[in-house]
Amino acid sequence: MADDDLQRLVQRRLFELGGDAVAAARRSCWAVTAQTIERIAGGQHRRPVTERLAEALARALDVPANRVRRVAGLPLVDDAREDIHTGPHLRIVRDDGRLP
Repeated sequence: MADDDLQRLVQRRLFELGGDAVAAARRSCWAVTAQTIERIAGGQHRRPVTERLAEALARALDVPANRVRRVAGLPLVDDAREDIHTGPHLRIVRDDGRLP
């Protein structure tokens, strides 16, 4: 696993979700701390990603568990959420500045 693959995944999902590490930690029900998420996003997390951390990160980033497991170099598992779409959540803004 390239360490920067996990870093890029975390950075991209935080950007796509329009939140920060605290909001992501809250989504994981605090199974992973905001500080850990910030360290991963900043490329400062040097410990191996455990199965427990991978599951918590998947919840925090609102992605299927196998997406995190793949970049962390962990074996893939059966995941009921595997088919969900995790694209960016965009808002359309009119020219006059009002939302549609």
